[in-house]
Amino acid sequence: MLAIQNVRIQYGSRVLFKDLSFVIQGKERVACVGPNGAGKSTLMKVVIGKITPDGGKIVKAKAVRVGYLAQEGIESTGKTLMQEAESAFGDVMEIQQRMDELVSDLETLDHESDEYSETLDRMADLQNQLEEHDISRIRPRIETILRGLGFKQADFSRMTEEFSGGWQMRIALSKLLLQEPEVLMLDEPTNHLDIEAQRWLESYLRTYRGSILLISHDRAFLDTLCTRTIAFGHGRVEEYAGNYSFYEKESIIRREQLEKAAANQKREIDKAEDFINRFRAKASKAKQAQSRIKMLEKVERIELEQEGPEIKFKFPPAPPSGQAVVKLEGVSKHYSSDKKIINNWTHTIEKGDRIAVVGVNGAGKSTFSRVVAGKEELTSGTMTFGHNVILNHFAQDQAEELNPNLTALETLEEVDTRGAKIDKRSILGCFLFRGDDVFKSVSVLSGGERGRLALAKMLLSPSNFLVLDEPTNHLDMQSQARLRSALQEYEGTFAIVSHNRDFLDPLVNKVLEFRVGAPPRLYLGNVSYYLEKRDEEERELARSEAIQGPAVPANEPAKAGLTGSLSGANRKEQRRIEAEIRQKRTKVLKPLEEKLEGIEELIADLEKTKAEMVVRMDDLSTFDSKEEAQLFLKRFRDNENILEKAYSDWSEVSEDLEKVIAEIGE
Repeated sequence: MLAIQNVRIQYGSRVLFKDLSFVIQGKERVACVGPNGAGKSTLMKVVIGKITPDGGKIVKAKAVRVGYLAQEGIESTGKTLMQEAESAFGDVMEIQQRMDELVSDLETLDHESDEYSETLDRMADLQNQLEEHDISRIRPRIETILRGLGFKQADFSRMTEEFSGGWQMRIALSKLLLQEPEVLMLDEPTNHLDIEAQRWLESYLRTYRGSILLISHDRAFLDTLCTRTIAFGHGRVEEYAGNYSFYEKESIIRREQLEKAAANQKREIDKAEDFINRFRAKASKAKQAQSRIKMLEKVERIELEQEGPEIKFKFPPAPPSGQAVVKLEGVSKHYSSDKKIINNWTHTIEKGDRIAVVGVNGAGKSTFSRVVAGKEELTSGTMTFGHNVILNHFAQDQAEELNPNLTALETLEEVDTRGAKIDKRSILGCFLFRGDDVFKSVSVLSGGERGRLALAKMLLSPSNFLVLDEPTNHLDMQSQARLRSALQEYEGTFAIVSHNRDFLDPLVNKVLEFRVGAPPRLYLGNVSYYLEKRDEEERELARSEAIQGPAVPANEPAKAGLTGSLSGANRKEQRRIEAEIRQKRTKVLKPLEEKLEGIEELIADLEKTKAEMVVRMDDLSTFDSKEEAQLFLKRFRDNENILEKAYSDWSEVSEDLEKVIAEIGE
């Protein structure tokens, strides 16, 4: 399907890779891994023709389309979200436009003329093309993908320029998924996705009909999807027949085998050189010595990449704090009357808490971090910090506050570490600034480099309470491991907003889930446990018995893993609560279920009618008059419009039903 043949990329004396060759077969899921700057994104740009290689070529089969999602620089303007998504079907929409024009032309033509008959013929051809694409399902398909990536019904009519950079990436991703290219290349697609959207994307890509070439620094995402790994590093590229975890284990085995082979080769070379040095001058052995010299000249020496010293990073010692780090009592954060992010919420972060903050985008995760950090004022309520709490906050826009006139090294040197002896260059190495990179001016750094520098600067200051908003977005696997190791040894308290499960799981002991239109919930455990509990809830709600049986309302935290319970209520009170819930189910769920069933029956009838009309449209002899043909075409277009609206209604009611079930079933 797609072949990379002997590709070479070189910048000056630095070789990113040489003689790179591999083939992507149909429906393969291939991970590209390696440190930042090793050439992964460069390879994708070579494949799409954005970069010309210094050698080699890209070969692809005819009719193979390659879709590419870049890390950054994505922006869409001038259209509504729905219009932008529809542009993924540009060729189909063009056919539809031509069809509409012919319908208009038909009204002015004599039904006995040749032009009238020719127009009907052309319309039949166009209708067959539309049937192949099943245009009536385009809008529902668009809505399904947009909703899966986190967009709401109200977003569909918004102009694309109103969406931030992260949402712009989602728009671009939705268009790619709608186009369904035979080869889908994704460069860090999860960077701006929350856990819910990421899990939806994982599920979608598992059944994707084409091949996928994926760059990601999320181990769990790679392990779930990929069955083959291409590892970049040290100017070389190696293939591994497995996911990222397989690659990690296999690369260690390969390294050990290579070290043994290099040691054996060195022994043989040393023996040959010793023989040459001893007997080169002796006439009786000179011929044998010359033979060994020629042999050594032909030997291809095994070269081992020298691994640099292990770089570790430790936080400055955390001063002791009080048991209650911060108390939030009856706090609310409203941006407007219809945008209430946090509403009358009470919560205490205790000393030693290691909290993962999760939830869909827009639910309040970043707002929570900014409020706690004092970057935004509360609308109401009180926030009280405990004794001797020293807070450090990393925000996603932290890089904008860096001094552009300083170098990366000078940026760290101006941080007051309060006497702690910290090697600033080693810290920069942890965050991917190597060699002369430390002397680069902030003004010339990329967005990702500035983000990493801002994170390094923030972490140098002594603190006992960290609030980190997406700290791993621009870190490769090695840098994530170093940061995780440092956080494991950190003596203070922290709350981390992140969707990176592999990074969070070894670190956190609590998960704080923010939900749109509902109070946050606290789970005791790591992110994997939280996801397991969520899956359990969904499985229970999927069963009809669970829908009809007793459950605790969303504002009563009685689920396993949640803090609090109903243990103080007596059995009589418990039965009363359960009766109220059953009544609510009957009152709210049943109308939605009946409405959904009615829409499904309507869709079945409309699809049957459409199929019958398409058959008739192919036979022009059935139209006895111009008026009859025009009336038929009008009925056909009306049926199409009603069917499209029915699909949209089905999608909207299904989403409403899922929300109600989730709220009642919690």
